[in-house]
Amino acid sequence: MKEMPFDPGGGDRVNLFSLVTYIPDPLGSFLDRLRQELVPSCLLRAHVTVLPPRPLAIDPSVAWDRIRRQLREFPRFQICAGEVDIFSISSVIYLTVKDGFAELCRLHEQLNTDTLAYGEPFPYHPHITLAQQLAPEQIDGVYEIARRRWAEFPHERCFRVERLTFVQGTVSNSWVDLAECPLDDGQ
Repeated sequence: MKEMPFDPGGGDRVNLFSLVTYIPDPLGSFLDRLRQELVPSCLLRAHVTVLPPRPLAIDPSVAWDRIRRQLREFPRFQICAGEVDIFSISSVIYLTVKDGFAELCRLHEQLNTDTLAYGEPFPYHPHITLAQQLAPEQIDGVYEIARRRWAEFPHERCFRVERLTFVQGTVSNSWVDLAECPLDDGQ
C-alpha cells in the first residue's frame, strides 16, 4: 500500500476529499489528452469517482483508516467504458460505465455512511468525465468532438480496478493524492 503524508492544513489544500480509481494506460493517457483538447484548462488525471468530493468533519487519517478497512474486503473488478453522453442537468459530457457500474454503486453505498456520509448534490452515477463547466454554446461542439475522438480510439476500453486513491482538493481546483489501497485480490 502506498501512503502519502496527510497534511490537511498544509499549502493550498482545503477540506474537500474524494475517493477515486485512476484509469491506466493506454486508455488513461488517451482520456487525459482528450480532456485537455475538450477543455484546455483541465489538468485532472482520468479517473472514476467512488466518493464524490465532500468536506470531512473528522480527521482525514481517521477517515482513511475507515475507508481502508472496508476496501480490503471488496474484490477487484473490471470497468468498461461505454458511449459518450451528457448529463442534462449539469451539461457534463462523460463516458458511460457499461461493466462495473453495479460494483461502483455498491462501493459508494458501502462507504457513503456514518462520518463519511455526505448529501451529494446529484444521485451517484458512475461515469468518466470528459468535459464540464462549459458555456451553453460550447456543449454541442464539444460533444461532437468527444464522440468522434472516442470512436477513433483503437485500444481496449476496459480496465481492472485494483486500487483506490484518497485525494484532497486544493484552492486551485486540483487534487493531491494522499493514500492508496488495493482491493481484495481473492488470494
